Amino acid sequence: MDKQANEKVSLRAKVQAFGGFLTNMVLPNIGAFIAWGIVTALFIPTGWIPNESFNELVSPTITYLLPLLLAYTGGRMVGGNRGAVLGAIGTMGVIIGADIPMFLGAMIIGPLGGWLMKKTDKFLEDKIPAGFEMVVNNFSIGIVGFVLMLVAYRLIGPVIQGLNMGVTNAVEALVATGFLPLLSLINEPAKVLFLNNVIDQGIYYPLGMQQTLDVGKSIYFMVASNPGPGLGLLLAYTFFGQKAAKRTAPGAIIIHFFGGIHEMYFPYVLMKPLTILSMIAGGMAGIVTFQLFGAGLVAGPSPGSIFAYLALTPRGNFVGVIAGVLVATIVSFLVTMLILKTDKTKDEEDSFEENLEKSKQMKAEGKNLLNTTKFTKISYACDAGMGSSAMGATTFKRKLQKLGVDNVEIKNYRIEEVPVDSEIVVVHKDLAERMRKANPEIRIVAISNYLQDPLIDELVEEVLAVNKK
Repeated sequence: MDKQANEKVSLRAKVQAFGGFLTNMVLPNIGAFIAWGIVTALFIPTGWIPNESFNELVSPTITYLLPLLLAYTGGRMVGGNRGAVLGAIGTMGVIIGADIPMFLGAMIIGPLGGWLMKKTDKFLEDKIPAGFEMVVNNFSIGIVGFVLMLVAYRLIGPVIQGLNMGVTNAVEALVATGFLPLLSLINEPAKVLFLNNVIDQGIYYPLGMQQTLDVGKSIYFMVASNPGPGLGLLLAYTFFGQKAAKRTAPGAIIIHFFGGIHEMYFPYVLMKPLTILSMIAGGMAGIVTFQLFGAGLVAGPSPGSIFAYLALTPRGNFVGVIAGVLVATIVSFLVTMLILKTDKTKDEEDSFEENLEKSKQMKAEGKNLLNTTKFTKISYACDAGMGSSAMGATTFKRKLQKLGVDNVEIKNYRIEEVPVDSEIVVVHKDLAERMRKANPEIRIVAISNYLQDPLIDELVEEVLAVNKK
């Protein structure tokens, strides 16, 4: 039984890592996607200020620029700058060989190009005569890129297009039959397990970009990113929660709804798993409302803030978008309220996992009493390395500064990019196993909330005690 449980957790950690990889491929290029969304919202024939000349920017941008940016970023993540160039070269093959925007192809060929470049450089290592390094390096990219471009054009591109069309047809069938809200049965549990990046960046955003190119907007951008369900849940905890949940929910609302960091509400669902029903009900209600109003966005709202939603709403869709968020909030709030008011169990400040982690920390503190070495680097980590971990690192740093400790480097990272010389890494408990796989030697502080958690307060006291000596 334990073995099966560990296998399930390991699988989840691997999927989370995959989602994190996709996110790190997309996030650096979000500005370009938003720029394209603004051009689309303004200048297409149904836009705010239709302009035939500026409308010519829409198709080439989505066909060439955006996929190539994804491919370049993905290639660089795997194979550095040379891998980035090779990934972009190969992606031209799938772009030219397909009739649809090749986002999925770019997210496959880009990293593949990086991997091929890495392997090629490894093979050529120590085989290049002195003085011929530049020639060999340039020609290796050119030759491998030439082959990859042809293979992508003839073989990989058609396969990816077929898979893409299969997914598109399946989702469009749900739309045609009115069953699109059923996606919430998958979306909401997956999000709480930190798989939201796999869903959005891997599935819905590419589909949304294709639909936007045809009709100027897409509901796919909203089926998993609606901030309404999370807002309703946190509001219910604010009024009807207990202890730590009630105290921290109001602050989480601001960061979730206005900041767009949806990870803030995940611990509240995990605290009472039955509230996943609230999220599913809220998500379904939101999708139904979007459908009734025929609402959509022009690009993916990243982060999923209400400000991003409104900024990417095309003309004539504001009522539908706002209504979908509002209905999702109300439904989620009512269901969560019912669950909290009928739940007779009392919330405990610490779960079993937290107590277990606390005991490990106490043991580490005992060792620190015998060790006068001061802390120099503490890292915060999360899935993408930009959202919740950034907020947590900033808050932790300010706490230490108020206590006069300013000689500790505190930064946020993606889990797989945490520096190996970090003394401590602070991470959400559901990402702890993935962190251990990435850096098994680093001490981990596994928390339930990046901003307010008893373990964070104890870590502050520990750093203060050691660094003030």
